Amino acid sequence: MTGAAPPWTATVLTLFPEVFPGPLGVSLAGKALERGIWRLEALDIRDHAYDKHASVDSPPFGGGEGMVMRPDVVDNALAAVEDRPGPVIHLSPRGRGLDQGVARELAAEPGLTLLCSRYEGVDQRVLDARGVAELSAGDVVLSGGEIPAMTVLDAVVRLLPGVLGNAASAANESFESGLLEHPHYTRPATWRGRQVPDVLLSGHHARIRQWRREQAERITEARRPDLWARHAGSTTHKAEDDER
Repeated sequence: MTGAAPPWTATVLTLFPEVFPGPLGVSLAGKALERGIWRLEALDIRDHAYDKHASVDSPPFGGGEGMVMRPDVVDNALAAVEDRPGPVIHLSPRGRGLDQGVARELAAEPGLTLLCSRYEGVDQRVLDARGVAELSAGDVVLSGGEIPAMTVLDAVVRLLPGVLGNAASAANESFESGLLEHPHYTRPATWRGRQVPDVLLSGHHARIRQWRREQAERITEARRPDLWARHAGSTTHKAEDDER
């Protein structure tokens, strides 16, 4: 008999390991962590510094503002976790944008190592030498990679088998169909004079599905024209393929 498969493993390299697990320790991700569906280890990059002051940064060559994380220190930290499963990813605004497709790709890996930089970032040489991929959690500059790392992990962990109580929940959420999600309503049926749409009380499942789809399309077109353009394009291509 073979043993159970090892848990999906996340390794985080950071200057602030004490901030983890943070919100990842509660709700769905936290329960999955307790149940051993996934494993999280946050390690201090400063442990791999050379001097008594645990220095990890230095001024940039060529001048300019801020400091840059040293390649030798970061390389030592990465070398210490070479045996960890999955790709190594540096959280950076320069990286590929995080979306639901990327989350699914990472969930299919056995795990990943996330490098959280600070200051002006990491010396490019260590990223090149180790083939480190870069991933962005959005077109915004933050103080460091810790919050983006939590965003990545939360998006990925909820896709792991056994995390969501209802596996269909993930398939029906925003972005899974290329659209934003439809509005949701619950009890009471009337609140402050506002009523739940009649179709949702009809019990007619086909009409409800149609209404939800129409709402998703309307909201996506109005709020995310970029998503709507991609969706409309893929729908057109599919229709053309079906006609061939």
